[in-house]
Amino acid sequence: MSQDGYTLDPITPIATGAPADFTFRIIGPDGGPVTGFEVAHDKKMHLIVASRDLTSFQHVHPEMAPDGTWSIRLAVPEAGPYRAFADFVPQGAEGLTLGADLQAAGDYRPKPLPQAGRTTSVGDYTVSLAGDLVAGRSSKITLTVSKGGEPVTDLQPYLGAYGHLVALRAGDLAHLHVHPEESATAGPEIVFYVEAPSRGDYRLFLDFQHEGEVRTAAFTATATTADEDDSPAATHGHS
Repeated sequence: MSQDGYTLDPITPIATGAPADFTFRIIGPDGGPVTGFEVAHDKKMHLIVASRDLTSFQHVHPEMAPDGTWSIRLAVPEAGPYRAFADFVPQGAEGLTLGADLQAAGDYRPKPLPQAGRTTSVGDYTVSLAGDLVAGRSSKITLTVSKGGEPVTDLQPYLGAYGHLVALRAGDLAHLHVHPEESATAGPEIVFYVEAPSRGDYRLFLDFQHEGEVRTAAFTATATTADEDDSPAATHGHS
């Protein structure tokens, strides 16, 4: 929630059902709201809201008022605990990702983590995953996008790249470091390097844009240690 003197300070709760204003501030080392931010990945603020069971995920871009209050119209699908991540770069400082726990009022019924798998569908699109997460190192992950069985070769840039990947650890929702590989081709492959700190299950959320619409493909992947020969959990099932 706090790092290098910066703190994510939620002001309003999150709502279920109809969207409502969710507001927050970034409190700086001087104790006041931060109002100066650099543009990173085409935006000054990236807000990610994920349910604790990792079945719900939203990546949105709030707007800031002159007093440093950020706001976005937001609704989560169900009651229960969520975690918000604010990803930003303060002027004159290094980039940060700060988290805060949120609670959506109502009856909470957690869902099991979806099974690990190599393919997932989003409407008419199929996204396949190649590569394995290995704990303690940077792992190359390739995501391939197709539509109607044909490879998509005209992906549109989204947030400065042909895809944006968020990786969260099941259980504590630790936010992983993900580095995209620059590509001169607009698909069908999008390559990332993911740093998994420990063995176990992770949820990967890929945002990609095609035909003017941003879609999100989600995978469960299991990170193994370097001395494990294979990972059955990472190579069967579907998300």
